[in-house]
Amino acid sequence: FEVGCVQFGDFVLHSGAHSPIYVDLRRLVAYPRVMEQIALEYQRLLQPLDYKRIAAIPYAGLPIGTAVALLTGDPLIYPRREAKAYGTGRLIEGEYTPGERAVLLDDLITTGGSKLEAAEPLLAAGLIVEDVVVLIDREQGGAADLAAHGMLLHAACSLREIVGALVSLGKLDRDAQQRVESYLDGRG
Repeated sequence: FEVGCVQFGDFVLHSGAHSPIYVDLRRLVAYPRVMEQIALEYQRLLQPLDYKRIAAIPYAGLPIGTAVALLTGDPLIYPRREAKAYGTGRLIEGEYTPGERAVLLDDLITTGGSKLEAAEPLLAAGLIVEDVVVLIDREQGGAADLAAHGMLLHAACSLREIVGALVSLGKLDRDAQQRVESYLDGRG
């Protein structure tokens, strides 16, 4: 919140829907100490999981994944949105072996759509992807979407938890909290 990653107002999301809250974790690259704290939280989420590689989703997930890989020593790969028309033309950057388990890493989840899309080239290359780790669950169906495709979501916190903490710390008023909760409940 203090570095501007969590903002309140009226925001148009990628889907075209309006939201009273916006989370922009791409800003983390400007705050190395905050990024380090975030990487430690991802490390906590990853500890009980069975995986060989971290597969970070560009764009917001890639710098976070890099910080986590530097902290944990885990190898990092990332799926490209499209193959390059030059060079190797690969859809996945980094080294991997078919049959290895990869954990998908991103900044947050709203629905599971972008995670499932990012998993496609990994699965097509023979990697096993059953776990997705994010910092924030926006609580808008992402966990259920992933579960329908055999993947389990692991989130450090939810949007409601963030809003509740900000109210408790006196950084957000209850009216703003109510707007966000109404939105999350489908009433906003």
